[in-house]
Amino acid sequence: MSTLKIGIIGGAGYTAGELIRLICNHPKTNLNFVFSTSNAGNKVYKIHQDLIGSTDLEFTSTINPDVDVLFLCLGHGNSTAFLEKNKFSDHTKIIDLSNDFRLVADKNFEGKDFIYGLPELNKDAIKNANHIANPGCFATAIQLALLPLAKAEVLHHDVHINAVTGATGAGTSLSKTTHFTWRDNNFSHYKAFTHQHLGEINQTVNQLQNDFDSDINFMPNRGNFSRGIFATLYTKFDGTLEEAKQLYKDFYDDAAFTFISDEEIHLKQVVNTNKCILHLHKHEGKLLVTSIIDNLLKGASGQAIHNMNLMFGFKEIEGLQLKANYF
Repeated sequence: MSTLKIGIIGGAGYTAGELIRLICNHPKTNLNFVFSTSNAGNKVYKIHQDLIGSTDLEFTSTINPDVDVLFLCLGHGNSTAFLEKNKFSDHTKIIDLSNDFRLVADKNFEGKDFIYGLPELNKDAIKNANHIANPGCFATAIQLALLPLAKAEVLHHDVHINAVTGATGAGTSLSKTTHFTWRDNNFSHYKAFTHQHLGEINQTVNQLQNDFDSDINFMPNRGNFSRGIFATLYTKFDGTLEEAKQLYKDFYDDAAFTFISDEEIHLKQVVNTNKCILHLHKHEGKLLVTSIIDNLLKGASGQAIHNMNLMFGFKEIEGLQLKANYF
């Protein structure tokens, strides 16, 4: 197969910056255009300064409708509006990184059927898909912590989740809670019990265990670091720790990027990688699962590239063999 022509819509944000970096270093892709009306005519590396020397491409306000893959890195609700106004060729595959098409109720749009792009759950469907709804970052970390239990149909009690995300999770626009002087040496929660990713989390759990009717209680937190998600969740579990570990190891036996650690885990193990690492702990009748990912990679752009690799029959790890910022 010849090199894929790639187009990116909404090129100025953190997610797009990471996506551009991955595409520039992917052996089977060529970045054809990066669409950004506010930056049209500017060099991409003027905005994403880490890309100096990697690309001389300029942002553009026009699109090439004939690209092989289109990545939508737009704010939530904007992908639908963009696709209504702009048409692409029948062979163009679309990977959307917003939440516009993640729920079953929203997956069909203008004849396009969007597959939920969590590779550990829907790998076979992704391989045959033309349109992908990339999962949310919190949703990715939490679902990977829950899916083996749902698959075994042993989720019969409420789930309690506490998860912390870095400042990049809020995007590039400044606000009170993203400004350095507020975020530094600070910690807070937001959207307690009502975060938008709960919809896709519940949907996926019910896909594997359709009788699940307990509550998923989710407390999202803002951390005073740049990137990564550290999530802990617990629920009642009747089995032993070894039985739980076997459920997880069996479920992720062929997963390219999700791993079970016997040792306690920390965020630096995954930052700058497309990995999810899980750790299990049993306390009395409760199972504690810790899940860590990089919110911009496994939680966004890296997962989008993983989906592209599956769609085109590339090796799953193609372009994603990244080293953690461990030291």
